[in-house]
Amino acid sequence: MATIGGRTSEGKAGTMVDNDVNPKHDRVSQVMAAVSRVDFLPPSARRRAHIDAPLRIGFGQTNSQPRTVANMMRLLDVRPGHRVLDVGSGSGWSSAILGELVGEAGSVIGVERVPELVERSRQVIGARGRGWVEIRSAKTGILGAPEDGPFDRILVSAEAQELPRQLVDQLAEGGKMVIPVAQRMLKVVRLDGEVTVTEHGAYVFVPLIED
Repeated sequence: MATIGGRTSEGKAGTMVDNDVNPKHDRVSQVMAAVSRVDFLPPSARRRAHIDAPLRIGFGQTNSQPRTVANMMRLLDVRPGHRVLDVGSGSGWSSAILGELVGEAGSVIGVERVPELVERSRQVIGARGRGWVEIRSAKTGILGAPEDGPFDRILVSAEAQELPRQLVDQLAEGGKMVIPVAQRMLKVVRLDGEVTVTEHGAYVFVPLIED
């Protein structure tokens, strides 16, 4: 079930890539094609938006490699109507993709620590008219959005050193979380009161700040 790949650069995929995915029949591929990456990048990075690589967006943060984002989304298995938490939403691109996957019947809360990125992503998502996608400033000492949980799905785009209990506790019954921990991509599933964890490749992301 787990696939362990070689270490790669920040936010870049190891062997989690599914080479059998047909973009014509893959909902994640279709949604990502419809949510333009370039709109979520600073002007200095837009000319490189087509490159399958992580791009710097300022403030020590990156916009992850599209292939990595796609694979994380497939692992997360987001469905219409889901309530989703996006931790480390950065440029807002991942939150926008999640918003299309859940549709109007669902909701997405993106949490980001950098005020400038919060404001920038709010503007871009607001222009798209997706009122069910909300970007919030992270609160000191609080990881995620426990006051709004539990969530059907949690996506974390920053690397923890160990699995954060605060986020596991925010998963609903039947919920899934995808998170890089100690350079391994993990899928966490809460089912029947138990939590199972599987590994899905080697990755390096910017660090998750938990305080």
